Amino acid sequence: MTVGEKLRSLYREAQFRPGLLAVFVNPFYFARGGLYRHIRDLAPEVRGRTLDVGCGRKPYESLFPASEYVGLELDTPENRKHKKADVYYDGNVFPFPEADFDSVVINEVFEHVFHPDRFLSEVRRVLKPGGALLMTVPFVWDEHEAPWDYARYSSFGLSAILAKHGFQVEILRKSVDDIRVVFQMITGYIYKKTATRSPYINILLTLLLIAPFNLLGELFGILLPNNEDLYLDNVILARKS
Repeated sequence: MTVGEKLRSLYREAQFRPGLLAVFVNPFYFARGGLYRHIRDLAPEVRGRTLDVGCGRKPYESLFPASEYVGLELDTPENRKHKKADVYYDGNVFPFPEADFDSVVINEVFEHVFHPDRFLSEVRRVLKPGGALLMTVPFVWDEHEAPWDYARYSSFGLSAILAKHGFQVEILRKSVDDIRVVFQMITGYIYKKTATRSPYINILLTLLLIAPFNLLGELFGILLPNNEDLYLDNVILARKS
């Protein structure tokens, strides 16, 4: 691996995993860091044959002790070009038989689902009885991936809709439930308004304009109390009843 390839690899890793480098190069440092830590903590519950719905580039695959890890994505030219899915589908019926998976992972996808009841019915159908469902869903975040951003869910709303579809919530965590929410909104705003087509310029701008807020956010996150009513993401571990 060349020096350039190594640097690119470190940069990609810093986009989803917390660490010193991420403070300086990741405009979504607080959100991604919080998700990584919670997913890592709950990953041992995700076992056996596992389905990752809306898998993207499978950034958390290495955390799970799954015997088989299957990525599922919508069948679009862009997804086939940029995502790492194993199976592509039409967005309606999962192309798998009933009770085909021991676990299901849904990471930052549910807000893009226009028919949540139909979607959860499919999740339940392909999951074995007693199977684990690990999902993360944003609560505070700006509109993204427009125009396919349809909803935001509170912890109560998610608990209710999961119970409606026969899932028992075992663990519900609120990721980044302190003043760092405000700093993440600031850094997200700066990134959205200054981003260019050049990744090198974007890294430089992140270093100069966003890293100071990441550092300040960490400091104030230590000094100020939590607020469990204002947070970035819901992280849920549930089981099929």
